Amino acid sequence: MKRQNCWEFFRCGREIGGEKVSELGVCPAAADTSADGLNNGINGGRICWAIAGTLCDGEVQGTFAEKHLFCGNCEFYKKVRAEEGFLEYRILKPEQYNAINHRKHRVFK
Repeated sequence: MKRQNCWEFFRCGREIGGEKVSELGVCPAAADTSADGLNNGINGGRICWAIAGTLCDGEVQGTFAEKHLFCGNCEFYKKVRAEEGFLEYRILKPEQYNAINHRKHRVFK
């Protein structure tokens, strides 16, 4: 079964080639190739909560740390989590995990 990306779920028109790109620009989630394939999505389309600068409820959102409570209540976030299952679901991009581990190692040295 094909998984929906956030721009398909919300119909925001900010995906690459979308109808609102000229007005609002391409969404960072749609353009983030480093997240391609995560949670079975295209670019950051199924991990948008981990990508800064996405547009939610008409407002530009910040980093994951700033928006995680808001995103945790999002129907799309819940949908992805349910579809991917506990063992396969990714909440962060690999480089975000690496940054956390790097900081943790610096603190405990």
